[in-house]
Amino acid sequence: MDLLPADRASQLAAQFGLKPDEFERALAILGRQPTLTELGIFSVMWSEHCSYKSSRVWLKQLPTKAPWVIQGPGENAGVIDIGEGLAAVFKMESHNHPSFIEPYSGAATGVGGILRDVFTMGARPVANLNALRFGDPSLPRTRRILDGVVRGIGGYGNCVGVPTVGGEVNFHPAYNGNPLVNAMTVGIAPADRIFTAAASGVGNPVVYVGSKTGRDGIHGATMSSAEFDKDSEEKRPTVQIGDPFAEKLLIEACLELMATDAIVAIQDMGAAGLTSSGVEMAGKGGMGVELIMDNVPQREEGMSAYEMMLSESQERMLMVLKPGQEHIAEAIFHKWELDFAVIGHLTDTGRIVIRHKGNIEADILLAPLESEAPLYNRPTEETPKQPALPPVADPVGIIPALKTLVASPDLCSRRWIWDQYDAQVGGQTSKRPGQADAAVVRVEGKRRALAMTTDCTPRYVVADPEAGGAQAVAEAWRNITAVGALPLAITDNMNFGNPEKPRIMGQFAYAVRGMAAACTALDFPVVSGNVSLYNETEGRPILPTPAIGGVGVIEDLASAVGLSMPAKADLVLIGATAGHLGQSIWLRDIAGQEAGPPPPVDLAAERKNGDFVRAEILAGRVLACHDLSDGGLLVALAEMAMASGVGASITAQGDHAFWYGEDQARYILAVADADAALAAAAAAGVPAQKLGVSGGTGLELDRIGSISVAELTEAHESALPKLMEGV
Repeated sequence: MDLLPADRASQLAAQFGLKPDEFERALAILGRQPTLTELGIFSVMWSEHCSYKSSRVWLKQLPTKAPWVIQGPGENAGVIDIGEGLAAVFKMESHNHPSFIEPYSGAATGVGGILRDVFTMGARPVANLNALRFGDPSLPRTRRILDGVVRGIGGYGNCVGVPTVGGEVNFHPAYNGNPLVNAMTVGIAPADRIFTAAASGVGNPVVYVGSKTGRDGIHGATMSSAEFDKDSEEKRPTVQIGDPFAEKLLIEACLELMATDAIVAIQDMGAAGLTSSGVEMAGKGGMGVELIMDNVPQREEGMSAYEMMLSESQERMLMVLKPGQEHIAEAIFHKWELDFAVIGHLTDTGRIVIRHKGNIEADILLAPLESEAPLYNRPTEETPKQPALPPVADPVGIIPALKTLVASPDLCSRRWIWDQYDAQVGGQTSKRPGQADAAVVRVEGKRRALAMTTDCTPRYVVADPEAGGAQAVAEAWRNITAVGALPLAITDNMNFGNPEKPRIMGQFAYAVRGMAAACTALDFPVVSGNVSLYNETEGRPILPTPAIGGVGVIEDLASAVGLSMPAKADLVLIGATAGHLGQSIWLRDIAGQEAGPPPPVDLAAERKNGDFVRAEILAGRVLACHDLSDGGLLVALAEMAMASGVGASITAQGDHAFWYGEDQARYILAVADADAALAAAAAAGVPAQKLGVSGGTGLELDRIGSISVAELTEAHESALPKLMEGV
């Protein structure tokens, strides 16, 4: 073994992101100085990205179990029972740091990585979603990053043949130096054929499949566990390069092999590449593993064991096969023109041993890599409560504000984005972006369908992390409910700043508390997730952004509703309206303030109101439904009108707070008979009021004014294309 000199090892440990005490702990485990490869293994496995050393203590609060949960956190993706012998497999992950450095490749490989997390469980991916945050849209850099990220998502997802069916996009100067790119994939698998990463069987072969290994992405996990600085753009070599056509072949080859009885365990090579996949597979199974680096398919000459173990080259998987099954797997992967190589075997030593060119490059006891991994209970500082918002006068008028808001960066049409995504590939998408509050994708060959969404309101979270965390979960639940589906479970992507700062750690801790309360109250457990910390540039953090990806099921697709305004219907508002303007879009974009507490979240009201709305939809008594969120009541009405070109005459009365307040637990229903809907709501103990009727070509507000749907649509649709002109 070529051990590093003590001074060189200490220097490299700091360069690789290991704290001095963490380095000493690694030396104690080894009982000697490390090799370069061993130091690399410790550094990536103990990085924030891989070990969750700052967040694990808080994530334990989240509810993860329910009768329909087949697999909760701890595997590549979560799994829930959706009926008829089928399961939905899904997860959301971040590719924030890579997407800042190289927007196209960072976003593209984020899509590729989350696809692998899902099909490694035995599921065929059926839908992609994303949750994106960018900086000030007036800045050329923001527009360049937005353009690259959208092209990367579309370029990968479209080529691999999985529809991109939903997502969200927000802008705020807090993301100027650190955009967020969170990618989500949903797949479908037989409920009794779920594959995991836990290896077993002494002597069983360990095989490498997929694309060849190069030098791209080395120390990507470490890079994603540190703040950015002024030299961050020099980190381009840590960003992986993706090949969606190879990923498509890999999906088909893996699913074909999974139909045999050859696989014992399977893991994608994501963050930290061969290191994480080898360590996790053997560790989860209580086994040891020996890997021969000479056998690893390589696309570059002269690669060292260190480079191969830490490379994050894309489109690669690691498998443990049953003995004697190698020829079956090799034939399948060669048929799909992918590399196949036996690169090692399982042992009973409990150690990971890496050999290259006759030398031992690493020999580490596996159990302490996990059991003695750093775990920090970092100091937390509670976010001060925002003072109550004093009365705010209306500076422009209700109708002029509406035209401004529907063209604002956070509320304007995202058609420029979603038109770059193929939402229909596969032929099962029922509700595309812009058609409903959640995307709806049919289960092929069945009447049932999945509803899915991504949600978070970061301005709420920064003002009150606990309320903001609860609201993010509640809004995802509402969006799924609004199409008529039963919400079943969530995945999360926890995007925060530097956890070593008590204020940031407090944001994380209180957001988790709010999420846990909402998940419990709404029977909406967490089955998978991702934590992305150190989202700061030169000390400036992002807004705390606990993005939520929700999945639900509707037993008969014919029951699902969208948000398009019907030509003739009564309009009913479900839920109580107090006119809460604190942290609202109206307050920020019209009154020029980011102030006040966010709207309170009444989880009991969320549950009661949502269950009532879903029951009405499934009973066939709802023609269209839209939940109320950013922009409040009048923006929701405008969105319904713009979706169909049909206007409405509204007789309900109120001031600007009534029209633009962002009170929670609310829906607009388009129904054939308002009186019947109001009676049903009263019987259920749910607040409701008639707003008016649909029809005509304009939004007519009694005693306030009117605006044509065409004028609103022009402002709404043209804003983002104008912003992106010349990029």
